[in-house]
Amino acid sequence: MVAGSEAVGGQGGALYRALRQSWLQRQLFFKLLRRDFAERYRGSYLGVLWSLLLPLLSLLVFTFFFGVIFKTRWAGRGDGSLGELVLILFVGLALYNFLAECLGRAPSLILSHQNYVKNVIFPLEMLPVVMVASSLLTLAATLLVILLLQVLGAGLTWTALLLPVTVLPLVLFVLGLGWFLSSLGVYIRDIQQLIVPLVQLMMFLSPVFYPIEALPESVRPWLQLNPLALVIEQSRSVVLFGQPPAWLPYLLCLGASALTALLGAYWFVRTRRGFADVL
Repeated sequence: MVAGSEAVGGQGGALYRALRQSWLQRQLFFKLLRRDFAERYRGSYLGVLWSLLLPLLSLLVFTFFFGVIFKTRWAGRGDGSLGELVLILFVGLALYNFLAECLGRAPSLILSHQNYVKNVIFPLEMLPVVMVASSLLTLAATLLVILLLQVLGAGLTWTALLLPVTVLPLVLFVLGLGWFLSSLGVYIRDIQQLIVPLVQLMMFLSPVFYPIEALPESVRPWLQLNPLALVIEQSRSVVLFGQPPAWLPYLLCLGASALTALLGAYWFVRTRRGFADVL
């Protein structure tokens, strides 16, 4: 019992130290954040506008295939119009792209910053936080566009204020996996190749293009184990349908995501000692 408490305490301490370092060295954090965000679009004519244009282009493609060719409509909610389908898909794609971008970058994160590894005073645990924060800026901009489109369409209700609450579990989940994968990628270089198909599989295991109600009832509880699925469903509910989150599933998801962040931070702190030897 004591050993288990110490383990949990060690995990919590690792997460606390990682976030505390980001706060104490916030000038460094914001400098790295600006650099990370700018480098992704350096040399392009449209710059950061690509962070909005790419999701919109993807949305147009999927809307054409699902809404025009296959004439898909969202069963059980809303008015079933094409405009509503566009926003429903947009919410799902925005949240999925946030997860996919972070998980796709994480395995090579430390490898691409090898010059920081041998700098003993540099807080390496800050790098995954910067990566997630950078992707979160893109997600925030996309969600603002969604909110604007909803205002121009059916209008917003007070539940839209809960959108940051519904997205929080996904941020914690991605942060935990970011710490874990960025460390694992130092020791196992093949993990980068494995992540690509797994992230693509995550798209089809999440209700990005279909409502959960379209699945057999025997399958739905298993889909709820996917944090992305619950976050997508509840984000759509608060923004598009004016419904508050289902609090019990939300709290369970939040707890599981917080545990993922704790374990990811603990893993990173324990394994970072060998980075310099491997690199």
